[in-house]
Amino acid sequence: MKMNQNNENKISRREFFARSAKAGLSIAAVAGAAGLLYESDVTKMFSAENVITGLKDFSVAPLAGQTMTVVSGSNRTMTVNKAIELLGGIDRFVKPGESVLIKPNVGFSRPPRICATSHPDIIAEVVRLCYEHGKARKVYITDNPIYDAKSCFEISQIAAAAEKNGAEIIMPKSKLFSPMSLKDGKLIQKTPFLYDPISKVDKVIGIAVIKDHARSGATMTMKNWYGLLGDGRNYFHTNINTIITELAMLVKPTFVILDATEIMVSNGPTGGSTSDLKRTNMMIASCDQVAADTFGAGLLDLKPNDLPYLLKAHELKIGTTDYQSLKPVFANMEG
Repeated sequence: MKMNQNNENKISRREFFARSAKAGLSIAAVAGAAGLLYESDVTKMFSAENVITGLKDFSVAPLAGQTMTVVSGSNRTMTVNKAIELLGGIDRFVKPGESVLIKPNVGFSRPPRICATSHPDIIAEVVRLCYEHGKARKVYITDNPIYDAKSCFEISQIAAAAEKNGAEIIMPKSKLFSPMSLKDGKLIQKTPFLYDPISKVDKVIGIAVIKDHARSGATMTMKNWYGLLGDGRNYFHTNINTIITELAMLVKPTFVILDATEIMVSNGPTGGSTSDLKRTNMMIASCDQVAADTFGAGLLDLKPNDLPYLLKAHELKIGTTDYQSLKPVFANMEG
């Protein structure tokens, strides 16, 4: 499997600030210049003709009593397998000959034990299920990490899991991004978006972890779509709740998986030590990303009122914060 770098003749935001600082510009001047650079080079260069307006709906109509599952256990392979089985089985969602895109959280160059990224065991099992039981034609994996994409995929061991099980990693090359505008969106307007991989598949599965987050309070399945944004996405940090909600409006996944085997309760989202983690031994699979995140928030001792993006998503009927109304199925793999 070949993985290409995502540094194709472009200067990163971090490098821009570093070079400007060396040149003697003040922080205010640098910030102003960066904002101007983003506005002129990223947004205004797009004409109305090449702007994408939304994505297709990848969801599958939920079945009564099979909208959300929570499986207890410490073995991720076993719990994710059972969670999907109780959701109706992978063949309910993936049909023979279909292509699937898995969107994990690969934002940082961290090993699996830190739990800052999606766990390779989960990736491996979902890929296997898609091929062996869903009879998928092809399974792809993509993300646009904060750091060097190649090292993030390798250190997280997601690259190895993908290669071993026949999935193809799509590296975030600049040519794969397109300007995206969300109808009625306040922030997603001519926004660089990793459109090419998601536009060519039949189904989309989000695989996220539960982490404390310095800006949004928590990062889970809805925040996971942030990794589909391109250059300039740091400018959304001041409106983090709005951008998370808009991304959940934009991306309607087939289903999501939320790994709560170990959750990051401090120093998120990057972590760096196992002391930041709490073992809760749960795996959530859900057709409703808002419900999944509401359940996950509870494991961080947070309520929907603590996470404005959850309240807004509920208000907009993207999903429900009343996950109990979905009658989630609970199971225990350890007795």
